[in-house]
Amino acid sequence: MAVIGQNCDNINYEKMANKVKGIPDNSSCIIPRLVCKDGAAEIDFCLATFGAVELNRRMGPDNMMVHALLTISNEMIMIEGEWPSLPSRAPKADGSSPVVIFVYVEDVDKTIERAIENGGTVIVQPQNQFWGDRIAWIMDPAGHVWTIATRIEETTPKERSDRWDAVLKE
Repeated sequence: MAVIGQNCDNINYEKMANKVKGIPDNSSCIIPRLVCKDGAAEIDFCLATFGAVELNRRMGPDNMMVHALLTISNEMIMIEGEWPSLPSRAPKADGSSPVVIFVYVEDVDKTIERAIENGGTVIVQPQNQFWGDRIAWIMDPAGHVWTIATRIEETTPKERSDRWDAVLKE
């Protein structure tokens, strides 16, 4: 008859100590990967515009950046160079990206200024939204599209619903 709890004679402590976690500690479980023709330039843009922190960078055989891991406000993002054996390619620099990265920042307007100073293009000018955020859309020099947002007002579900109804009536 088994006793409640563990039978210590049958525990392999070495195996338990080497158990690998499926999601590593200190890792985001969703990490966008931005493919770029010039990954080093994308890293520079993220550092200057968002205050990103570069955690690592790998160079390829041609001494071009092929992979980097950054954080923006403790959230991870990967920057990838185009790789011949993979189908992913950098977006067209026309704002048509089907993926838009949403980033909360402390000050939308200052972030937009930094984005422009670093080669970004404003796609949608900063605007206050009915749900309580001020947002703008930018395209970075590599062609990736970002929604930049700052919470400016806390709203209730009722306020958001009423405001949305008013928007639909316009």
